[in-house]
Amino acid sequence: MNADCSTPGRAREEGWGVASDAGPAHRSVAEVRPDSSAQPAPQVVLVGRAMATFRLALIQLQISSVKSDNVTRACSFIREAATQGAKIVSLPECFNSPYGTKYFPEYAEKIPGESTQKLSEVAKECNIYLIGGSIPEEDAGKLYNTCAVFGPDGTLLAKYRKIHLFDIDVPGKITFQESETLSPGDSFSTFDTPYCRVGLGICYDMRFAELAQIYAQRGCQLLVYPGAFNLTTGPAHWELLQRSRAVDNQVYVATASPARDDEASYVAWGHSTVVNPWGEVLAKAGTEEAIVYSDIDLKKLAEIRQQMPVFRQKRSDLYAVEMKKP
Repeated sequence: MNADCSTPGRAREEGWGVASDAGPAHRSVAEVRPDSSAQPAPQVVLVGRAMATFRLALIQLQISSVKSDNVTRACSFIREAATQGAKIVSLPECFNSPYGTKYFPEYAEKIPGESTQKLSEVAKECNIYLIGGSIPEEDAGKLYNTCAVFGPDGTLLAKYRKIHLFDIDVPGKITFQESETLSPGDSFSTFDTPYCRVGLGICYDMRFAELAQIYAQRGCQLLVYPGAFNLTTGPAHWELLQRSRAVDNQVYVATASPARDDEASYVAWGHSTVVNPWGEVLAKAGTEEAIVYSDIDLKKLAEIRQQMPVFRQKRSDLYAVEMKKP
């Protein structure tokens, strides 16, 4: 598959509604070839031949301390991805803010708000489905790590608040407590496109296999995790977890990371990645700012599920993973 970079355009000033259902100094482009988990088995619905394959783009953005610059540059990359045929585009975790508990209160905003308004406008301008990475969200005196998703008409399709907070202590390497300032979300979030149903998680959520299993049960064929692993957890688990979630649930898994900044207080691992249901890495960025493209082939997904029908083979008489809340 071939693609190149194009010159970013300019956004239109337009508003957005809410659906009832839940030029940087350096650029690089990573590309690849085209190549669910309780009974009843999740269905794969292919809406016409043209819908069986679509292009996904992940924006590995270099994050600065200036929110407006982050948002402007994110929109520029989104336009570039759209010119290369991307139908679903994802930004990284905390795309408008440095990642850190001391930054979350300062950069937090309402949804809708300044950053999400711009995302709504660019999604409509580019006629794409836009997964807005995440931003620090303020609501009723609490802060959340929140992903907003916009449709091709600029409508807010979904809002997901990170449900598993990143509270870890690896002696001599990293200690981090998101719960110092953030509150956890308490609900799942999926959205439908003409191509497939998409399930959302954020970063640390990827470690919890049950979340991915619930999404597979709900018919998702693509799971997207904006995330910012670090130099301790990244080399150990970043790719391993993505491949595990993909193989366990026979879904595509995509992760969008910030680009690495070795001068930041929290250094992101980078390596935004797309993995197919067979566990193969289809595309992976390095550490630099980049757009990662991959063509998602739903026929391939259907073939894998037919060849290895693990959903039908699960022993629901012996075990189950179930939702406690919708």
